[in-house]
Amino acid sequence: MRSRIETFRAEVRAFAEKEIAPFAEERDRKGGFPRHLWRRLGETGLLGLTVPRSLGGAGRGYLEHTVAMEEISRADGGTGLAYAAHSNLCVDNLYRFGNAAQRARYLPELVSGKSVGALAMSEPEAGSDVLGGMRCRAVRRGDQWIATGTKKWITNGPEADILIVYMRTGESKRISRSVTAFILEDGQPGFRKGEPMDKLGMRSSGTCELHFDECAISGDRVLGEVSGGVAVLMSGLDSERLVLTGGPIGLMQAALDLVLPHLRERQQFGRPLGDFQLMQARVADMYTALEAARSFAYRVAGAFDRGSRSGRDAAACYLFAAEAAVKTALAAIQCLGGPGYLNGSSAGRLLRDAKLYEIGGGTSEMRRIAVARDLLNPGVGAEGERHAA
Repeated sequence: MRSRIETFRAEVRAFAEKEIAPFAEERDRKGGFPRHLWRRLGETGLLGLTVPRSLGGAGRGYLEHTVAMEEISRADGGTGLAYAAHSNLCVDNLYRFGNAAQRARYLPELVSGKSVGALAMSEPEAGSDVLGGMRCRAVRRGDQWIATGTKKWITNGPEADILIVYMRTGESKRISRSVTAFILEDGQPGFRKGEPMDKLGMRSSGTCELHFDECAISGDRVLGEVSGGVAVLMSGLDSERLVLTGGPIGLMQAALDLVLPHLRERQQFGRPLGDFQLMQARVADMYTALEAARSFAYRVAGAFDRGSRSGRDAAACYLFAAEAAVKTALAAIQCLGGPGYLNGSSAGRLLRDAKLYEIGGGTSEMRRIAVARDLLNPGVGAEGERHAA
């Protein structure tokens, strides 16, 4: 009998194979966000996995969320990234930190897929040092906040209807007391989106700059507490890294899906390629890395679902999976030979998509800092990461 997770996986895989995978190559060539999928994803319950049923969600946990991310990314890495930005960075944070009125106003449209969600944190001069380098500022004016500045590298930015945006709102030397999270709706005066960026990979996931020019945000759009944005950000970063780990895992599985039939069918010197020990060693390494990443991520997700969050473990499993995915994609190209090196090959798309995971959600370097500092000084890893740059 299938376990609950395996039954869920099969359902997501069936959806992804039918609705996402057939169009992955075309979206990679042309770019473009698969907006039409959002209503369909909403109908399946995948957009609100960690939201309770009482609020219109699926009432599931981070393990299911990671598995969903894996299977969607297995079909198309860019769609997987867009999915995570919506369902985790926006929806999960809004559910966990939003008040009753905010949840009632925004969650139904986000969970149903009527609206697309995003989170805006990075800036042109604030990547790894996202807090210390933050220049976007919101100043209180009456019962409103007036926002100015630019956000950059915003996943789902071109399509987003509802965004969580971090702004500097105080003068305190302590970063933890000078940042606030806001909920922003597209179309507000003073807010505009830049042109979509032409990225190396993840091309079905739209990315752009966001510009704020005296943009008025009402006081009831504060997410959490005024000057409490760092708590929202760091807690969200832990679950973000965990759920994003499903992305490289899905890409690794997709690489094996490509390579195994090729090694069974391709003949060289009168024998299948898979008969040669060097090829066997390569595919064994690919499989081992995949299962190691998957097991690590599932253990961490299970702990999150039991109420035991570990930023260190979320950073570590994401670090391992991201770097393993790049190596696995390169191994797939090597196994496929010349056809794998052609523009338009699925293996090339997997490599280009995988590379993003060594950069987004905190670079591999920042994840190493978070892990090491928490090991050396337990409990202060996040604070150490915050000031590392």
